[in-house]
Amino acid sequence: MQGVQNYIQENKDRFLEELLDLLRIPSVSADPKYKADVRKMAEATAEHLKKAGADQVEVFDTPGHPIVYGEKMVNPKAPTVLVYGHYDVQPADPLELWESPPFEPVVKKTALHPQGAIFARGACDDKGQMFMHVKAFEAMMKENYLPCNIKFMIEGEEEVGSKHLEEFCKANKKKLACDVVLVSDTSIINNDTPSLTVGLRGLCYMEVEVTGPNRDLHSGVYGGAVANPINVLCDLISSLHDKKRRITVEGFYDDIEKVSSKERKLMNQVPFSEKEFKKDLGVEELLGESGYTPIEHTGIRPTLDVNGMWGGYIGEGAKTVLPSKAYAKISMRLVPNQDPEKIEKLFIKHFQKIAPKYVQVKVTAHHGGHPVVTPTNSPEYKAAEKAMEKAFGKKPVPQRGGGSIPIIAMFDQVLKAKSILMGFGLDSDAIHSPNEHYGLFNYYKGISTIPYFYQYYAESLK
Repeated sequence: MQGVQNYIQENKDRFLEELLDLLRIPSVSADPKYKADVRKMAEATAEHLKKAGADQVEVFDTPGHPIVYGEKMVNPKAPTVLVYGHYDVQPADPLELWESPPFEPVVKKTALHPQGAIFARGACDDKGQMFMHVKAFEAMMKENYLPCNIKFMIEGEEEVGSKHLEEFCKANKKKLACDVVLVSDTSIINNDTPSLTVGLRGLCYMEVEVTGPNRDLHSGVYGGAVANPINVLCDLISSLHDKKRRITVEGFYDDIEKVSSKERKLMNQVPFSEKEFKKDLGVEELLGESGYTPIEHTGIRPTLDVNGMWGGYIGEGAKTVLPSKAYAKISMRLVPNQDPEKIEKLFIKHFQKIAPKYVQVKVTAHHGGHPVVTPTNSPEYKAAEKAMEKAFGKKPVPQRGGGSIPIIAMFDQVLKAKSILMGFGLDSDAIHSPNEHYGLFNYYKGISTIPYFYQYYAESLK
């Protein structure tokens, strides 16, 4: 193992330059105009896997964007780890808020990253974290130290709901057969406090359309006599929470997991400063469901948030228009025992029920995913825990994450394999936002930690 760690140290500069090259590819899966770039990124990922030593490397076409596969089978008696990651990224908008172009990566020092951080779209989510696994694999191959069989499945549609991944998994169960899925698409508490994500919230994503008059109207001629769909939409959305910030959709909380007071107490023992939290976000006060702490708000409580809202005239200058339509995109983060399909139906029924007669509403479901809780007493979790402790010098804290990775539950159902969520990002890395970044400390720490996971996992199953 020392040889592996030496190889990583000796090749750090090259590992960084290779990642910067990948970050220059604008692999935005949501926007059709980037389709060729997404393909280019898939092929570049496949090429890196080949150079690292993977066999059977192939770029599989789907009705959407490609899935990259590769493997190295060293011993039929050794455990098999399936590494999952994604090479697609979120749109970079709004571009004017970036301090440097999103697809021209730069490395600069910050207060949280004194060693430097890479600023670019996808730096943390998930190109940087995905590429850690490729480089760790390369180091193990070069030093002839591979205690597990390794398979890679790296997709290009995670940021648009992994639309075709389940179909691919079902069609390739034998190819993807594994003992555990290893994922780095999550975060740690901070660089001094390692953590392992043991829970993720589910997701239910909806779009609503409110229609008033059959065309846009002059706001002077018709204003005051006809309902304005934007005003009505604002009223409808504001009614979706009560004064205690509980969600008012009927039946929304019926199946929700009840977390014990003991677990809540342990959860709140992790290092957290509300003052620093507010300072980092630039807000005077926090807002969340009454009776719960900020850590509980983002870990064990469900949410309903407007992700986008539009209608009428939003160009330069003024246009006195009373719009015909208004729209909003709404996401709900779900906690254990909440079913996204059930929540979808409850939301549609509720929204249609509360709509006044002077407008018409249309509700469309986009994508969703089930919440996940992973066991902390399994051999794979213990191996990840030991690997993090070896790399950081202290035992990682088990932590429930507020985000959603819908395919984690799918891996359990289709591949019959549990997942280990061993990410190295920070919540402050601005993923999905302008100025996304990833610390060099975190990038290199991930590469050096991953080989320990394979070592300890293989040892635990002997």
